[in-house]
Amino acid sequence: MVSTPALTQSPYATHDVTNQAPPLAPYDASEDAALLEGLRREGAGWAEDGLRRLGLRAGSAEAQEWGEQANRHEPELRTHDRYGNRVDEVEFHPSWHHLMRTAVAEGLAGAPWADDRVGAHVARTAGGLVWGHTEAGHGCPTSMTYAAVPALRAQPDLAKVYEPLLTSREYDPGLRVPTEKPGLLAGMGMTEKQGGSDVRTNTTAATPTAEPGVYTLRGHKWFTSAPMCDVFLVLAQAPGGLSCFLVPRVLPDGSRNTFRVQRLKDKLGNRSNASSEPEFDGTVAWLVGPEGRGVKTIIEMVNCTRLDCVMSSATLMRKTLVEAGHHVRHRSAFGARLVDQPLMRNVLADLALESEAATTLTLRLAGAADRAVRGDAGEQAFRRIATAVGKYWVTKRGPAFTAEALECLGGNGYVEESGMPRHYREAPLLSIWEGSGNVNALDVLRALGRDSTTAEALFAELALASGADARLDAAVTGLKVRLTGADQVGARRLVESMALALQASLLVRYAPAAVADAFCATRLGGDWGHSFGTLPGGTDLGTILERALPDAN
Repeated sequence: MVSTPALTQSPYATHDVTNQAPPLAPYDASEDAALLEGLRREGAGWAEDGLRRLGLRAGSAEAQEWGEQANRHEPELRTHDRYGNRVDEVEFHPSWHHLMRTAVAEGLAGAPWADDRVGAHVARTAGGLVWGHTEAGHGCPTSMTYAAVPALRAQPDLAKVYEPLLTSREYDPGLRVPTEKPGLLAGMGMTEKQGGSDVRTNTTAATPTAEPGVYTLRGHKWFTSAPMCDVFLVLAQAPGGLSCFLVPRVLPDGSRNTFRVQRLKDKLGNRSNASSEPEFDGTVAWLVGPEGRGVKTIIEMVNCTRLDCVMSSATLMRKTLVEAGHHVRHRSAFGARLVDQPLMRNVLADLALESEAATTLTLRLAGAADRAVRGDAGEQAFRRIATAVGKYWVTKRGPAFTAEALECLGGNGYVEESGMPRHYREAPLLSIWEGSGNVNALDVLRALGRDSTTAEALFAELALASGADARLDAAVTGLKVRLTGADQVGARRLVESMALALQASLLVRYAPAAVADAFCATRLGGDWGHSFGTLPGGTDLGTILERALPDAN
């Protein structure tokens, strides 16, 4: 008779878990040399202590869990209450509210407009680069709230009422009379199904009432994010042409304004944020700016949100680079840690170059915005063209970047639990939101054609690095040649050349020599392949990696 051997372990214990990276959290999301140097350089060094505190909070296990839960438990539309009353409310998971409350309290919504300190807008952008490590969706309402303030100033009587509430650091969800709340959020409704970016084809009609400045709207908007906001800036056709209007969700008498949310969009990414199709039918609205000047009125809002698109793309780059770096420091293959393998080091260093270039450009654009609102004409001209250039290029680089960072984790990066698929799905949105690539490229052409000071401002910025790198000098010379006879067919190439020259000039001036040299050699000098990880032999990978990912060597 054969005896059964005694079991020495659980019959379900087949192996020990080894060679897996531990959780990244907690970590410091502000531990980024390019970020901190840019913060100081652009006039907001006074915000560094607060930024470091926010970085620790963003990288905490709790905040990272908020981001995951807010995306797993998506917002839900309630068109009616239990009694059949139309309510058009959107319900969010508590984690969304935790994220929003922190963002508003940290001044990432409208607060900089009430802050007289030099660098206030830079500090906000830097805060977004850090707090965005949690998740991207809740950045939409904070961005639109920030951007609404300068547009609303076109109507001083409305700005007097609403600006103190839009610049508040109090987050107060729920639909009530706006002036009875301690703080407000703002949204925007521009696009319609028949036109998209071509807003001059909008059909939503605005009819004047007997009360001066008050209209009623009738129409349907196609892509209005964050419908739970308190007020919206929308475009509609008034008797005098396309105009901008302020639409509150709740009217001064406490009744609900007609804002029928027909459905929430089923989107590729940005799942935590509700995006909707609202219908207006007798909706009460207040005119903002003159009739027929709607695009001019709201364009300042677009300039602000475009900067936030650049910021969010740079944040995704940095977040996914940090995730990839963490993984390869703890994972081994073929007898060595991944971070010690030459090919992986090449990939990481290449990603690090792209991330630093994006972060540095973002903060330069924020500095220009900060100085522009203080009346610096040169910075206003630079901001006008450089924001469109940055929006085009940095957001275009995002999807390829996040895909490569995801691949650094291999199969582990392809599963939802890693968080990398969420980041990957998020990346394409930023090149679409506030104008697709073609729209931004055409905007650059318009800026060049309308005002010669925009090109002058761009080349004045590039001239600050003149003589420092022969490849950059050649790129600037070529760019000047390309400007002559620029047309739509070549618009994307033109804007790409502008962006690379601008990023290179900033790195040549401010980054370590190893970073600037590698960037110029590959992005300008042509010594590069068709994917990340093709830096040429002789590149100082160690210095680049140590700067971007301390302890990577």
